[in-house]
Amino acid sequence: MARLRSPLAARPSELVPLQVGQRATRSLTLGAEQVRAFAELTGDFNPLHFDASFAAHTRFGRLVVQGGLTTGLLHALVAMDLPGPGTVFLSQNWKFTSPVYIGDTITAVAEVVSVHPSKPVTQLRIEIRTQTGETVLEGEAWCYTFSPNGS
Repeated sequence: MARLRSPLAARPSELVPLQVGQRATRSLTLGAEQVRAFAELTGDFNPLHFDASFAAHTRFGRLVVQGGLTTGLLHALVAMDLPGPGTVFLSQNWKFTSPVYIGDTITAVAEVVSVHPSKPVTQLRIEIRTQTGETVLEGEAWCYTFSPNGS
């Protein structure tokens, strides 16, 4: 399960300034229930996620999780942890390096690479690993953090 925090746990106006090197992590175990729910929401019923016989005859060898579930953990990480509430992605540049299998626990790590001196813009290094330490996604993202006063 994801480590959940109340949306009211921190508000943008209460966040401390970000510093280069600052890091945050967030973990999630992805089971068949999450894969099914994601498919119901998005329509992604690819046989790689649901047909064990089909998946067995691919390079993956077994059922894999939708990429959107993997990257969804990053959305929660930047929106709730680093930079935190009020944050949205401006851009993402990442690549999938290995599959995430049903039942895997993934941990996303974000590290501040740069902070704009006059705007609430942050560059992050991004990585997601499985419970075995295998990297399944790596890259970078640029984020903008809105404040309650509209900026």
